[in-house]
Amino acid sequence: MKIATGKVVGGKVVLDGATFEEGASVTVLARDEDEGVTLTPEEEAELLLAIAETDRGETVSAEEVLAKLARRHG
Repeated sequence: MKIATGKVVGGKVVLDGATFEEGASVTVLARDEDEGVTLTPEEEAELLLAIAETDRGETVSAEEVLAKLARRHG
């Protein structure tokens, strides 16, 4: 997994010093304090780690999560 920063120029994301192969699949997290959720640098790092875990297939099914919650509150 690569992490890169950049800016939108002419409607396209231009990365600062990072290169990706043509056709690479990327995820963009936009920093915008006026809308949505604002993350601290630590929260953003945690989110990126979680995305990487998901990319590696390290996930838990919804059924498993719901069963665990039911055991805690049941």
